[in-house]
Order: sequence, then C-alpha cells, then structure tokens
Amino acid sequence: MRPRVEDGHDEPCRCISHEFFRSASKDPCKIAIVHASGGIQICREIKDITLRGENSTVLDKEWLSERSQECNSSPVYQGDVSFTYGEVLSAVESLSCRIRQVLDGGDDPDLLRPKGHVHSTQSIGTQISDSSGGFHRKPQIVGVHIAPSVEYVIAILSILRCGEAFLPLDPLWPQERLLYVAACSRTDLIITCSISSQGGISVQNNKTVWVQDRNEFSVLYFSMGSTLPKNGPSELDWPCKAKSPRLYCYLMYTSGSTGKPKGVCGTEEGLINRFSWMQQFFPLCSGEILLFKTPISFVDHLQEILTAVLSCAPLIIPPFDDLKVYPFYLVDILKVYCISRLVIVPSLARAVLPASERSKWIHVQKTLKLLVLSGETLSISLWNLLCGLLPETIILNLYGSTEVSGDCTFFDCTYLPKILETEVLSSVPIGKPIPNCDVTLLGQSTANEGEIYVSGSCVFAGYFDDISQEPLVKKNHPPCFKTGDFARRLQSGDLLFIGRKDRSVKVNGQRIALEEIEDALRGHPEVEDAAVVLESQGEAFDLKYLKAHTVLRKNAETQEKLFSSDNLDNRDKSLAPSIRSWLARRLPLVMIPSSYLFVESLPMSSSGKVDYTALESSESISKRQVKEFNENQCFYDHLQIMKQAFCDALLIEKVEDNDDFFALGGNSILAALLSHRLGIDMRLVYSFPSPASLVDALLGRKAARQVGFHDGVFQGKRLKLNTVSGEVGVDHSRILAKPGDELGSLRMDSVMQSNRRNATTGDESLWFSRLHLPKLCSFSRCNRFIHGEGPQANEVQKYCTMTEIPRSRTWDMREIWKVPLGSCVDASPLVVLKNFEILIFIGSHSHIFFCLDALSGIIRWKTQLEGRVECSAVATIDFSHVVVGCYEGKIYFLDFVSGVISWTFQTSGEVKMQPVAWKNLVWCGSHDHWIYALDYVQQCCVYRVSCGGSPYGSPAVDMVRNMIYIASTSGRVTAVSAEAPPFRVAWLYESGAPIFGSLSLDALTGNVICCSVDGHVIALNSEGSMVWKAATGGPIFAGACMSSALPSQVLVCSRDGSVYSFESESGGLLWEHQVGDPITSSAYVDEQMRLVSEPSMAAHRLVCVCGSSGRIRLLQVDEDQTSRRSVGDEGRESSPAEEVGGVDLPGEVFSSPVMIAGRVFVGCRDDHVRCIGAIVSAEASTRF
Repeated sequence: MRPRVEDGHDEPCRCISHEFFRSASKDPCKIAIVHASGGIQICREIKDITLRGENSTVLDKEWLSERSQECNSSPVYQGDVSFTYGEVLSAVESLSCRIRQVLDGGDDPDLLRPKGHVHSTQSIGTQISDSSGGFHRKPQIVGVHIAPSVEYVIAILSILRCGEAFLPLDPLWPQERLLYVAACSRTDLIITCSISSQGGISVQNNKTVWVQDRNEFSVLYFSMGSTLPKNGPSELDWPCKAKSPRLYCYLMYTSGSTGKPKGVCGTEEGLINRFSWMQQFFPLCSGEILLFKTPISFVDHLQEILTAVLSCAPLIIPPFDDLKVYPFYLVDILKVYCISRLVIVPSLARAVLPASERSKWIHVQKTLKLLVLSGETLSISLWNLLCGLLPETIILNLYGSTEVSGDCTFFDCTYLPKILETEVLSSVPIGKPIPNCDVTLLGQSTANEGEIYVSGSCVFAGYFDDISQEPLVKKNHPPCFKTGDFARRLQSGDLLFIGRKDRSVKVNGQRIALEEIEDALRGHPEVEDAAVVLESQGEAFDLKYLKAHTVLRKNAETQEKLFSSDNLDNRDKSLAPSIRSWLARRLPLVMIPSSYLFVESLPMSSSGKVDYTALESSESISKRQVKEFNENQCFYDHLQIMKQAFCDALLIEKVEDNDDFFALGGNSILAALLSHRLGIDMRLVYSFPSPASLVDALLGRKAARQVGFHDGVFQGKRLKLNTVSGEVGVDHSRILAKPGDELGSLRMDSVMQSNRRNATTGDESLWFSRLHLPKLCSFSRCNRFIHGEGPQANEVQKYCTMTEIPRSRTWDMREIWKVPLGSCVDASPLVVLKNFEILIFIGSHSHIFFCLDALSGIIRWKTQLEGRVECSAVATIDFSHVVVGCYEGKIYFLDFVSGVISWTFQTSGEVKMQPVAWKNLVWCGSHDHWIYALDYVQQCCVYRVSCGGSPYGSPAVDMVRNMIYIASTSGRVTAVSAEAPPFRVAWLYESGAPIFGSLSLDALTGNVICCSVDGHVIALNSEGSMVWKAATGGPIFAGACMSSALPSQVLVCSRDGSVYSFESESGGLLWEHQVGDPITSSAYVDEQMRLVSEPSMAAHRLVCVCGSSGRIRLLQVDEDQTSRRSVGDEGRESSPAEEVGGVDLPGEVFSSPVMIAGRVFVGCRDDHVRCIGAIVSAEASTRF
C-alpha cells in the first residue's frame, strides 16, 4: 500500500500511527467503531425465537432496517454506541500525550502511583546495535488491561503514537498470571478502563483492584465514557521520524517450554508487512464492515484492528462476555451487521458455524467475502463443510505464530481441488510465504521435508528476557526464526504442515507448552510430579483435550493405602476439583487439563526421562466412576436424557453417570454447545461436570444447592418434572423450568424430542437415541444405506436392535406427524443421520424441496426449484450437499445446512431418476437418454453415456469391481467401468422390456437385479450374462429390495398386489404374499430391528409395503428361508411372511417407504409426507 503524504507524493507505509492519522483525517465523520450492544440484543431475540420453535427468518432485511439508525457506512441499532474516526483520532492524540507525560515522570488526574514511587530514567532510551551498524531503542512497556472495546483500540494506538511498546493484559487471565507477566515485563505503566463507554461499569473493573492493592504498578484510568482532558495539537514526534527507532512495538506473552510464559517482542515492520500483504492480495472494498472478535491474548486480534483503522472501515465490537457464554451469537452478528471478513480458529469454526440455524446462512453467504482460518490445522473435512456453508466466500488458511507477526504463509483454498487431484491430503496446505518473508525447510534427510525456518520482515526482534544480551537482529544475518514446526513441500510448491517434535501443542488455536502446565501442577501441595499429554477424539471432529497424569506427594505407606480400591473414588472426587481450581488461579482457561488421572509413578525411558510415548499409549490407567447420588425413578429418567445430551455434544457413543464432561474431551466451546442445547447457563456445566451432578443441580437437590454463582445467577434453583404426552400415545418425561426460571428453557424440550420413548416397542426405551448408528449415514428406497465412500450392503447389520416379541403379536401403526408439502408427494424420502441429527429430504409436485426434522416434522429449510420433483434425492459422499432433479431438466446441488443452491446442471430432458453418489462424483440421468457423471467440487460434467432410453431408476454401484450399472426404459442395462477416468462402457444387456425401477446389487454374488415392466426379474453377473430369470403375476414399476437383514432374499413388489421373495442365487420363489392392492413402490426391510420370539427359533424382520391406494402394510418375515414353512408359537405351521399390521392413508401412494426402528417415512398424494410409528404392547422388551 502506498499512502499519500502531505506534499502529494506517495510513499510506502512505514508507521502505523502516521498511516492511521492520514486514514482517519480523510473522512472524520465516518463510523469507526461500533459497540454492538444493540446488535447483541437482537441476537438474544433471535435466540428466543429459535427456542420457542419459531422461524427466525422473520428477522429479514426490512425488519433489521427498521431497528437500525441512519448512520454513515455501517448499520447501527438502538442500544449500540458508535464512534467516528474523528472522535477516535482526537482520543488517540489526547491519550498519547497523557501517556508520554506520565512516562516522563509527570502527573495526571486519573493516575494512581504506588506508594513511595520514585521516577527512574535508568532504562529509558537504552540503545541496542543492529546488524547494519545502526542502533535501535529499547522502548518502555505500557500494559493495556482493557477488554476488547473502543478504549482498547485507542490505548494501543496511543502507545504506538508516543513511540513505546504495548503489552496486552487479557482480563480473562487469572490474577496470578497477570501479576507475573506485568512483573516480568517490568511494565512502566498499566492503562485500564474505569467507566465503560457503554454507560456502565466495565467488565474488568473488579479485577483492577488487585493492581492498586499490590502497590507495584502505576495505573492510568481512561474511558471514552468520561470527560477527556482537553489537549491542544499533539507536539509528539512521529515514531517513524525518530533517530533511533524502537526495536519492537508490542510485547505478547505466550506459553513457554521452561515452565514460565515467554515474552515475544513483535515489530512494527512485521505488522505493517502483514497488513500490506492482505491489502495487496485481498484488498478491502468500499462498504466492507469488519469484526473484532479475537481475544487480545491472540496476536491475530491486531490485524482485525489494523485492517479496519488503517483502511477507514467500520469495526464492530460485540460484547465479549456474551460471545463467551453463547458463541453461537457469532453467526447472528455476521448477519445483523453484514460482516464481510471473519478470522476464526478451526476448532471454533467446526463447533459454532455448522450448529447454527440453517436459514441464517442465506444472508451471511451474500455478505461474508473472506473467511480466514489460522491457529490450528485445517482439516479437509472442515474445509468441505465450510465450502458448503459459504460457496461464494474466499477461504484462506494461514500459518504463523506470535514470533512471525501472526502469519508468514497463506493458502487460498480456491486452488485446493486442483491439488487434491494429484495429492492425498488430510489437512489443507499452509501455502507459500507472504511477500517479504522467506520460509526454508532444513534439518531433514528426506527430500522436500524439514523444519520450518522463517526470515524476513515478519520475524520478531527476540524474546524479552534475552533482548539486551543476544537480540535476534544481531545474532542472525538475516534474522531467522526456528519455528519447531515441520512441513512437506507439495508438487505445487505449497507447504503442508506435518507436525512438531517438541512438546508444544495447539489447543483452540493457542500454542501451549505442556511443560508450563506441568510446572504449575508440581506447585500444588498434594502433587509430587506430573506429565501432561494432548489427546484427540478423532481428526474428523477436531476434538483435542489435555490430560494430566499426576503422582501424589505421599510416603510409601500412605501411597499404598491411597491406591487401594476402597479409596480410589474418594480420592478422585476430592482431588480433581482441587487441582483444577489451583490451576485456574494460575493459568489461562485453555491451559487447564480436562482430565486428571492419578498414578503411582510415571513411565521412564532408559535415559531417566518421562516416556511420554508410553504414557499416551498406556491403557493401564483408566478413569474410575464415583458413586455419589441416590437413585430414584425421577432422577433416573432425567439422567438418561442428560447422558444423551452429553453424548450429542461430545460426539461419543456412551457416557457413564459420573463421567466428567471435560475428562471426556469437553472444552469451553463444547460446554457452550451443551448448555445451548439444554437451555441452561454454561457455568453450570463447569460447576457440575457430570450428567448425574448436573441433573442433581437442576432438580435442586440438597447437595447441589450448596454451590452457587457469586453474582446470583444461579443459587440452586429448583426445576420441576412434568409429564407430557408424545404424539404416539406414549407418555415421556421432560425437564421444564418453573415460570421465570432462567436455567431451563424450551431448548430442553428439543433435547427431549430427540429422545422420545420407542414408539416401536411401547416400553421405557427411547427411539433413535439408543440406535447404534454411525455419525454420518443415509437411508433411501430399496434399503440403500450409505456410510463412508458409497453405498454399503452389509455395514448396516452392525447397527441392529434385537427385540423380544411373541410371534403372534400384531402391531398398531399410528401417525406420529405429517407435513404438508403443497402438492402430490411421489418422491421417496432420503433419511440422513449427521452429527446426531436425523433429517428427511424430500420434494413434491409443488416445485419445493424440503428438509425436515425426522423426530418432529419441523421444517428446517425449503428451497424453490424450477420444476416439480418426482425423484428421490441423494447426499454427496462428504454430506456437504443434497442432490435432486426436477422436471425442467435441472440437477440441483443444494447446501446440506441451508438449502442454498450451490450449483445446477442443465440436461435436455426431465430428471426423474434418483442420483447415486460415489467417490467424488454424482451420477444422474435424464429423459434425454444420457446419464451424467458430475463433479460437484469442480462443478463440471466429467463423463456422460447414452442409455438407449430414459433412465428412471437409480443406478447400482459395485464398489468391489468399480462398476456402475444403469437401466433405461428401452430395456437396456449399461455397465460402466469407473475405476479411474477415462471411464468406459464395459458391456450392454438388452432385456427386451422397459425397466422403470432402480437396479439392486447382490453384495454376496455381485449380481445385478433388474425388474422389467413385463413382470420379469433378471439377475445379471458382473460380465453381463444372465444368471437367472423369474416371473411375477403383473407389471413391475419399482426396483427390487435387497437387504443383508434378509440374506439370500430378493423382494419384489408387483402391480398384481403381491410381494414376491426370490432366492438370490437361483431365482427360485421362496414365498409370495398378497396384500390385496396394486403396488407401484419398493418394499423396505427394517434393518434396525431383529424380532426374536424364542432363542431356538428363527428371528424375524419387519417389511413395509405400500399399496397404490394408500394401504400401508407391515409384514413379519422369517430370516431363515431354508424351509418354506416354520412352526409357530402354538405348534401350528405358519407362513414365512405374515401380515402383522397396517394403516390406510387418505391418498394414493407411489412413494417407496423408508423404515428405521419401527418408524415409517413415506410420501402420499394427499400432499403430505408422514411419519408412522409401529406400536406393540408393553410386554415386549428390548435388549441391546
């Protein structure tokens, strides 16, 4: 960037203060900073609307415009406090003069000096020689103990203006750390805020008392809300004009491997270079609005500020306390203020962004132009997710540290798909160096791999304690920083981060030296030694947490007694909270371990050092359960709900009653997610971190009421238990707050709704919450189950529930919910389980495509298409998009979360075929007789093949042989070899009759099952030869159903009203059942339930069949078909397929059903999609 100076000439920006003066002077009336108090109130209203189950999209652009005030360049709402650039500039000029006067020994009305203070000039103006033979001046340190606000921005700009260095003192740090950092840095002055510019006491006001009481530091109080001293024009020299420039302009303390924090001396040159790079490559456009959301202990917050103030752009500052307690306000802030750029760490992005209400993203997608991720490894899975949420937003992955001014390399994710064509990666590259920075890989024998060394403008001046002895600028020519990180250079020249070899780790974006935590642990009076490791619960979800192994300070006799089984529970119960509290007074929250394990000794290597590898892999140390609470039924019911909520938040399968939320991998972000879903104050999770203790607190039991929050928000309020009738006639319990009680909310209802009693069995179990399904899977017509890279045949069998039910038992089928879709519903539902949510995707003749909550029927989002929808949808393999076709010939790729159309592909005919997703392609056919292989990442068609007719049914995929099979109305079956491009046609088969139904694949034999309109069922092998051919009594318009739940059976529904079962290898008829109604759709086998009447007898499965007139029938089918008949409960011969239940719908049904654990999802021509529950009497019990 080349700013214009007073004489009309351009020169490079070399001074932040000078450049800010020029920028602010150009448009002094423009809004500079907005304290978003009014905007956060709108966010609270959005939250309340959401909790009431209403659609928050009512907060549209017109509604927001009514709430906003007429202001220059930035939306400002009632309750906001805004400041112009003229006001900020005037405040900087005033405060900088006051600071200069105090540092020079003068006085100020708002200055508090320590008792006996004597002004010293010993360290002022210390000169340090540099490598060029010149001199740099060691600046004075001015601490800034202010929360993110206009006061904080003015304070650091003022310190820079008077030529000194600022030290951020994060109010969120514990008192002991603040004292330590202030003392070690030999801070000359601390600036703090007395009265907030928002009109109230500032959040850190209570914390500033310790500064005064210690009588060690000079403290200057400053606030925009108070009357500023009047100063004339500043007579301070510009820092860039000084004869001896300052060696560094800011000091930031990070975690240190010596066990103590280390001070990083950052340079103005580094900050300016980072700012200039961004302006050169991704320049700020007119009208952009920026956000200050990064805590001040992160170096990244400096660029959030500088990008705004040096570009004269508005900067929105939301209340940080609100964002901390409820991080999901972030998306609302993006929407309400039209934020154009966001800096965020990947762990926060994964936890907050996808969890937000889907409708909000439609607006955010239009305004958010740049998303910057830094501080942690960015996984490919998260990149895919973010691309789906923000298809038009530029996504950058930055790499750096405090020592390199925050960032030294960057990667534009726009180029990632191209790299993934030739490279197999699990994380996004960190890219190439920014201008004026050099990155070198050294120290490894492997080519293109090594440790990252950084040199150039971005490198810091040195560590504070060593700056006067061996400054970095003098020791190296040029200055060079050894990062400790290792990387590999890709073919594209971009760097890929591959890890570290020391014990520094990243947690929530912050670099942490584990040695510092261990050093603090050893200071506890009960701890002899400690070792801390970082553990992960899976890269796919980016969940990392700290685990502390501690050796207690006891003699041998006491140690042996302490580790006896009788004392383990009591010891864990008492010591873990004590140690956590001890650390909380000394370390930032992010450095406090989540899990504490007590061991007799730490494993040692042959050199006598702690063997951390053995510690991480050891399975001999396990968490112990503490029996603390008396059981009763009321408590037990609530406990099951709470345990499921813990599982949902932590993304784990099981949790015990007394498991510690943080020991299981919980952190502040996940605690916010849990409290958000429960509708409670997040601090309750910290005070009562186990399911049992949290329920105890919410129920107001005596033990829990002994703990309360100091500010009166929580004082052991009691909640009551209500009994509410579920939709299926079975009572279930909910935890509800009393009127006016802030701890409970309707959000708890949503937790309960996802944990209803199992409508299938009518017993005390909960539907869906007890199904052991993978976290990411989908179900669609003909028992198509997708999990992993594509359709799976046998995988679903691992997720089966066994239910004991007498053979003679009949089932009631009751409507749980129905949702009007505006017109006929001929499409079959797609049911998707993702991140513990179960959703339904379905379209209708109304041209609208819907996403519904499968538990309640609530519409999550709906998208208007150009034509009517008759075909089913499919999810892409990464579950980022839902794909569906319409009668206008378009194939739509809809964002999974929001329903926003990411891409459309136009064909030349109606699209009536359900697509199939395989690898990174989606295969879909059209009435134009072609089937297309579409790359939704590159948004292009990579292959097409003529089918000889219109493909109506969905193709079948053989993942073992890398084949895809397509049938058409001409009767042709086309086999495509799709192992790798270029694809080719392997063979063709002409059946002689139109094929409308989907093809099915026998996973055991590899045979393809085709059903033709003339009533024949044909099995073809992988080479295109007919294996067998069977006949039914009528036309077949739907595909065969094959399920591993009914091995060796091919179920075919015919228009003659019969369901046929053919033996898969030979084609022999196993059984036939007449339902008395023509059938146009496919059958569906409930693979999540296995019915057992007697241990010695064959198990049964439930099969759902839908007649065209609207008759839904439930068949009970023997698994074992070695004989055509079996013996029933009373010794009589019974059919292998018996009708055990049914219900009649008020319209025709051409939609194939999906049945999961006794719930049937199906569309109807009465314009509705329904959920129908199969109910059996309470004598049946469920075994898991």
